[in-house]
Amino acid sequence: MQKKGAQREAILHLLEEEGGVTEQSVRTVSKQTGIPEADIWGAGTFYSLIREPGERRLICQGLTCKMAGSDALHAELAAEGVPVEAVSCLGQCDRAPVYLEPDRTLVSRAVHFWGITPDDPTLPINLAGADSADYAALAKARSMTTAQILDEIEASGLQGRGGAGFPAHIKWRSVVGEAETERYLVCNADEGEPGTFKDREVLLRRPHLMMEGLAIAAHTIGASEIYIYIRGEFAAERSALEAAIAAAEIPVPVHIVAGHGAYICGEETALLESLEGKRGMPRLKPPYPTQMGFRNKPTLIHNVETLACLPAILLRGGDAFRAAGRTEAGSKLYCISGHVACPGVYELPLGVSLDELVEAAGGYLGTPMAFSPGGASSGFLPMRLRSHPLDFKGLGKVGSMLGSAGVVVLNDTVDLAWAAKQQAIFFEDESCGQCAPCRIGTRYVRQSIDRYLTTGDPVALQHIEDVSWEMDQGSICGLGQIAALPLTSARTHFPETFGHREIP
Repeated sequence: MQKKGAQREAILHLLEEEGGVTEQSVRTVSKQTGIPEADIWGAGTFYSLIREPGERRLICQGLTCKMAGSDALHAELAAEGVPVEAVSCLGQCDRAPVYLEPDRTLVSRAVHFWGITPDDPTLPINLAGADSADYAALAKARSMTTAQILDEIEASGLQGRGGAGFPAHIKWRSVVGEAETERYLVCNADEGEPGTFKDREVLLRRPHLMMEGLAIAAHTIGASEIYIYIRGEFAAERSALEAAIAAAEIPVPVHIVAGHGAYICGEETALLESLEGKRGMPRLKPPYPTQMGFRNKPTLIHNVETLACLPAILLRGGDAFRAAGRTEAGSKLYCISGHVACPGVYELPLGVSLDELVEAAGGYLGTPMAFSPGGASSGFLPMRLRSHPLDFKGLGKVGSMLGSAGVVVLNDTVDLAWAAKQQAIFFEDESCGQCAPCRIGTRYVRQSIDRYLTTGDPVALQHIEDVSWEMDQGSICGLGQIAALPLTSARTHFPETFGHREIP
């Protein structure tokens, strides 16, 4: 039982201010907050950005950065004498390879250009457009009834753009229908899926658009406060957001809370745990956040891109937004990186094919062999599916998922077993360790690939399908359920890659 007046929600921020987790910092924060030292140790050591004291460079070891030469860059930086730490992903896949200086300044060693869709006012988000602070859509929302706004959101067909693709209007109606009037609105800006960087661009280029979406949602559900949980590595993005908030007239208090380096906090209930100053471990559901979320009150949680869609829906109508899609409703911000000429973020009708997306990105580099349609979580698909719609339902039918639409293209210079290993390393590193199927399974998958690549004997992979099934059926959240997919999908579509190998 927490002591009355204790300030658990402040401990992670205070640890960061103290320079990380040390005996002295834990003692200091305990005195400031009234939280026992053991609790502070337990929470602080969960997060990669604060678990170790001292300044260091952070270099990305995500798949795209690895393909672009981050291993050589790591060796070069280490030789300079400044401490370097390899981290799971920095959300800069279009600029690979990258690293952050100790002050969070981004350094890119990319040898290509990166881009976005050119200015087009007909697009719902239009990243290249001017970021208006007139908030005309919010003014319209204030002239509508709650029922009218909810009906417009339903008519739009808007699905959550964070990965799950859940109908937005159902979440809104659930919160509005709760008897409890103390309600919260949370923006999930903790973008951490390897291959994904669309929310980064919204925050940098259209922060007012997202803030207007937040204001519309807060007005509709009667939120008492807004919390924006932004990725800790996003320094420039946070500055842009703070400037927009200062210039905006949001009807309720807005708080920015920085994450501290845990991919799992992109899962909505783990995010809530982190907001409350705890280890970012997913909660069992039900109850759902719309019933018992932040501080055990009804909470609406949306991704950055989802919120940025709202102004266009209210100003142009739900039917117009729905018509902007092809196989499903609306436009979609697709990220694309890897072996393409111009990696970046492209806003296209939801349901375009890989070939159409790559055309927007300047074409393929080399001979394309495989692609991940939705980041690390989506596994690998063969190029024979390059014409398949990149949407939520269609990709599920071929054993994959759209997720957050972080598309990564791999050409035939890449060893897919090696690529699967990079994804396995990511999931092992980022598992919160709460449930045994995920905690043990992610380690087993990574160790199995290591043995295979070391010995060349496929017997090292003989139990992978069974372990994958256990992880899928027994894990609490989506991380454990899909962590084996990069390996299982690669074996399914590219069996020749996983035969006997001659090891030098």
